[in-house]
Amino acid sequence: MTLINIKDLSITLGQPLFENLNLVLEKGDRLGLIAGNGRGKSTLLRAIAGTADITSGEITRSRGLRVGHLEQDVPEDLLPLTFYDSVLDALPAERVEYDSWRVDVVLDDLKVPFEHQQKPLSALSGGWQRVAMLARVWINEPDVLLMDEPTNHLDLSRIGILQDWLNTVARGVPVIVASHDRAFLDEVTNRTLFLRETASKTFALPYTQARDALEEADAAEARKFSNDMKQAGQLRRQAAKLKNIGINSGSDLLVNKTKQLKDRADKLENAARPAHKAQNAGDIRLGNSGTHAKALVALEDIEVATPDGRVLFKTGKVWINRGDRIVVLGQNGTGKTRLISLVHRAITGEVAGVRTTPSIELGFCDQGLSQLDPQLSPIEEITTRFDVGDQRARGLLAGAGFGIDLQKARQSALSGGQKMRLAMLVLRLSNPNFYLLDEPTNHLDIEGQEALEDELTAHNATSLFVSHDRAFVRAVGNRFWLIDGKKLVEVDGPEDFFLAALAG
Repeated sequence: MTLINIKDLSITLGQPLFENLNLVLEKGDRLGLIAGNGRGKSTLLRAIAGTADITSGEITRSRGLRVGHLEQDVPEDLLPLTFYDSVLDALPAERVEYDSWRVDVVLDDLKVPFEHQQKPLSALSGGWQRVAMLARVWINEPDVLLMDEPTNHLDLSRIGILQDWLNTVARGVPVIVASHDRAFLDEVTNRTLFLRETASKTFALPYTQARDALEEADAAEARKFSNDMKQAGQLRRQAAKLKNIGINSGSDLLVNKTKQLKDRADKLENAARPAHKAQNAGDIRLGNSGTHAKALVALEDIEVATPDGRVLFKTGKVWINRGDRIVVLGQNGTGKTRLISLVHRAITGEVAGVRTTPSIELGFCDQGLSQLDPQLSPIEEITTRFDVGDQRARGLLAGAGFGIDLQKARQSALSGGQKMRLAMLVLRLSNPNFYLLDEPTNHLDIEGQEALEDELTAHNATSLFVSHDRAFVRAVGNRFWLIDGKKLVEVDGPEDFFLAALAG
């Protein structure tokens, strides 16, 4: 049964986002929506929800269809409300008295602790705010669920709960989910739409399999385009020869054959379509300035504690050696970020029990991008921190995806993805031999995540990092530290932790 039918849909916002999109959503569909940052995913979801204008084409919804839309941002007027009241607020006023029990059921299904239900949204993490927004959508029993980056700010435990919820409680509801979380997409989708400016493609496969199919399709189109253009060139050369023969011999028949060959070449060239070339959101390039030291950091059984002095765990005696890419694993609140912060302080100052090699050159990036100054423009960030002139800085920023207008904009006006790409450029110009990264894939699209993976592994860059992105951890890590109770232990790989964390 067709629930939503999209026909020849085009949307232009200043510039074309996509055109001539055709898509049918039916019962049982779990569609992953894939595109780079700023390429139209959120706009398409809003158009399907009926809250964004379209440029041309049409969207047909089945009669009486209730569409639930989980957006990325939390409305400011909800922040003072408690978690519970923010969900109750989503019910129509006439249903509140009789249907308030639905709030309790929804929050139980989403495993929201009672103590969180009574806290204002403003006092909760971004992850819990996302859960509250999902509960607001779900309480009105939608027939179709649209989800825009649902795993943003969620730890692995909450991602596991979300996956389980989608595959059980919400199993019968078709879903369109825009996400950069590749592992999550593989778990919850059965179809994939690669949204492109032209010639978007859909496959009846989850993300990873669909990505392979897309690459095969693009390669086949590239071969066909090359063959068609080659054949058209041969026809034109043959036509030129026949033309000369016809002129010399005065043969009208050869003149007609010349015209026929040219017409065939014209038809081939007009029908030929070049292979898709993705718009580049900006290069992510890193490096490794190198060091002769074998051990860059040594931790001598130190305590990692909260700001008020509560001990979270002890490290034991551990070393970070040249070429190590160490992932710190652990549930939220166990002290992963505290460990990153401690190592950062040890490198930039002194911390008892931590030894660092004098040759260490630090590249640091935390979740809040504290290494950037939000009051500066990107061009000011680069020229004030590094010995590069304006012209060189503009070239570097352009290569990272910043046009002239963005180069002059205040960082507070940039998107999360743009800020992260600026942070990656700052990392590169710092020329480090040791990377200290806390959730480095936050806000990066899949293209950016894969570029960062390639850079870290290709340069054999020494790094210590925290990430909830399973695909990123699997691709980059070669050592794994697990915070297990009150101690830090080394484990062979991340899979056992992933399984335990996702199971809650």
